[in-house]
Amino acid sequence: MRDSPPPDIPDSAQDDANSCPSATGREKEGDISSVFVSLSGAKREPLPTRFRDLKTSLVAGKEDKVIAGWNRLLNALAEENEIISTWKSAIVPSVEFKNLEFEIEKLKPEIKKPFPPNDPQVYELYWSEPQLKARSHPNLLATQRTLMQSLWHSSSPDAQVSLSQPLTYADRLRIRQPGDATFALGPHIDGGSVERWEHAGYGLGGVYDRIFAGEWEAYDPWDAAPRIDALRPTAGHPPRQPGREAVDGISAPPPFFRPLRPAEDLAPEAFLAAENWAFTGGEAMTSELQGATPSHAQELNDALHPHLQLSRTMVHVPEVRPGDFVVWHCDGIHAVDKVHAGKSDSSVLYIPVCPTTEINAKYLVRQRQAFIDGTPGPDFPGGKGWGRKRRDGIGEAG
Repeated sequence: MRDSPPPDIPDSAQDDANSCPSATGREKEGDISSVFVSLSGAKREPLPTRFRDLKTSLVAGKEDKVIAGWNRLLNALAEENEIISTWKSAIVPSVEFKNLEFEIEKLKPEIKKPFPPNDPQVYELYWSEPQLKARSHPNLLATQRTLMQSLWHSSSPDAQVSLSQPLTYADRLRIRQPGDATFALGPHIDGGSVERWEHAGYGLGGVYDRIFAGEWEAYDPWDAAPRIDALRPTAGHPPRQPGREAVDGISAPPPFFRPLRPAEDLAPEAFLAAENWAFTGGEAMTSELQGATPSHAQELNDALHPHLQLSRTMVHVPEVRPGDFVVWHCDGIHAVDKVHAGKSDSSVLYIPVCPTTEINAKYLVRQRQAFIDGTPGPDFPGGKGWGRKRRDGIGEAG
């Protein structure tokens, strides 16, 4: 599914991707490029050897099950890829609701710190009046509540989560001009990258334990309980709410497998066939986690994730009208078109759906203070004047 960027993962985080900002600290100045290697222009360095040890520990004693699960996954992916490629946008479900009412034109005079700086597309604006109205609109709140209660559940009666009370989360906005090719954000997954494999990351809640055991069919992506304890790279980063289940990013990359023969030596089907892929256990294990870089979001492409066949399976959402709300699973792969081929600007307010949990409630307190101070929320880059509150209203300071 194609569209939105996530909140920023602080580029000040150390190699340990579970580093979190302090409860009172502010992010260093920056923009959305700091969270994506592809946008920042930085070189993706090899992961430290500790990730090799981590990968080995994840599958120790379960190697045969992982291999069997991998082979089943390849068969399932081949079928799913064909379905998605055939149905394209029609595969994305749509639900009618009264359009949200706000005037996007009011945003444009309030903009000050955009990305890219020479051709603005994504704006570091968080507290404008249209954004506040959209986040608090009764129709939007009703939609968020319905999505959480209808799609998500908790496998534990003791899980400290409420799926009936959405919390507000102040994200940025995008106004992409026709013909723009600078904000060409490719396939990626929100909510961190290496943390999905870390014992002290998503492993704290055992979110992907079934997948690492080779039992990916038993993995429940809609169970909120294990995600409550999972550590992400920013403190209090709320989970995103799904609109459609996608192939989970943790099951799709082949961090435990390697091709026996390269793609250039084989026909596409032969290259992707299970017979051409070998398990890299023991001494053959590497530290590579395809597309995962500490302090950045996880990015995907055909070279690193060939079995996803992203050039075929990344399909557009159905036609989006003013006020429409597009949502996807918090592990869903999504992207932005390489070129905006429309005739008018493509304007988007990023409004995640957040359940009530202890860590989200604590974040809400810090976010409230950011609103009072007229600064971005704790998850986002700081900077003088960004999202500041004028004395005569909500918007950008002069």
